[in-house]
Amino acid sequence: MTGDTSSKPPLPGAMPGRTPENAPQPADFRPRDLAKTLLRATRVATLATLDRHGGYPFASLTNVATDSDGAPVILVSRLATHTANLEQDGRASVLLADTGKGDALAHPRLTVLGTFRQVGHDSADEPRLRRRFLARHPKSELYAGFADFGFWRMQAVSVHLNGGFARAADLAAADVMTDIGDATELIDAEESAVEHMNADHAEACRLYATRLLGAPDGDWRCVGIDPDGMDLQCGSMALRLIFPQRTIAPVALRGMLKALAEQARTNR
Repeated sequence: MTGDTSSKPPLPGAMPGRTPENAPQPADFRPRDLAKTLLRATRVATLATLDRHGGYPFASLTNVATDSDGAPVILVSRLATHTANLEQDGRASVLLADTGKGDALAHPRLTVLGTFRQVGHDSADEPRLRRRFLARHPKSELYAGFADFGFWRMQAVSVHLNGGFARAADLAAADVMTDIGDATELIDAEESAVEHMNADHAEACRLYATRLLGAPDGDWRCVGIDPDGMDLQCGSMALRLIFPQRTIAPVALRGMLKALAEQARTNR
């Protein structure tokens, strides 16, 4: 856990005084970077809500995306049990796991705890959340317009990261969320920037994924941009390209993306 905890109650989900959470970490373990990557690059989550009848944890599976600042966003039906639970008590958690071959527990996973609030169809935030979510989950457009479906956004309070054996950390929400307070210009330009990258610089997106991030070749597309990085996707595969420095303006973004493309071309 970050900061002085001597006079503060533990963050939700924290494990003070337990190992390996408070044991010395491997030198190559960077909890914040890994947590931010899992948050942005995971498309499916286990959603744990509080059962409205007895308070028991109720786990279900849902697609997930993020808002510009990294806040988890879900699209759920009012006919679903988890939605009925959230309507009674918005406190919940989402488990984001990087699954792969071998022992599932050897792969990193992130639990984000917080409170979900429904985003009304008439909310000024709804178009942005809809666009970002459907960029990640284009098939959801088939039902996103149904009257019983709506977007919910989590206000995160804490995060627990398990990066594999002896790699764990408790983090505050501020450790993994992206500060967008000074990035209004970039956030407003995100939609056009994403469209421009996919229409005119699709090759650069492919190079980012294959040359910089080591992904297999494919039709890689940009599905989101924020001050900390770019989200890339090819079918069900998703990646997070972390920017070498924080970017808050479209002009600076163009220069950075050009430099990254040149760097990718030289990586063989």
